[in-house]
Amino acid sequence: IPVMGHLGLTPQNATQLGGYQVQGVDEKSARQIHEDAVLLEQAGAFSIVLECVPAPLAASIAKKLVIPIIGIGAGRDVDAQVLVFHDLVGLSGDFQPRFVRRYVEIEEQMRAAVKRFQEDVASGSFPSSKESFSTPHPKDEARGSEQNPETELSG
Repeated sequence: IPVMGHLGLTPQNATQLGGYQVQGVDEKSARQIHEDAVLLEQAGAFSIVLECVPAPLAASIAKKLVIPIIGIGAGRDVDAQVLVFHDLVGLSGDFQPRFVRRYVEIEEQMRAAVKRFQEDVASGSFPSSKESFSTPHPKDEARGSEQNPETELSG
């Protein structure tokens, strides 16, 4: 079974870790994260995500281990970067982690699109005949449905 490790801030354990805070900031916890990373590699993990740890700690782990280290709020000296999609595109409301760079604020556009959809359904303008399927004509059945534009899913 392929296993990817996850060290540092693990959201499922945030309460036990003192809340949503950077992990590994003191010598003891940094050493523990480093040791855990080594143990994960020795146990056969194919990669490790380091989340919300100081950049120097992440760099030290990435340099020592052979397996890829993926950072989320772990500085640039790791093998790869990841962000939560909702944070990246502005779907997280007002909360924005410090390590996130938002590339678009799409929440308002999505709300507007859902509102237009709701209005179109309520007014009866959606779905129109263009977005609906009809029963094939008898002559179309003889040709087979693969040639009938009424049975095609793409538009």
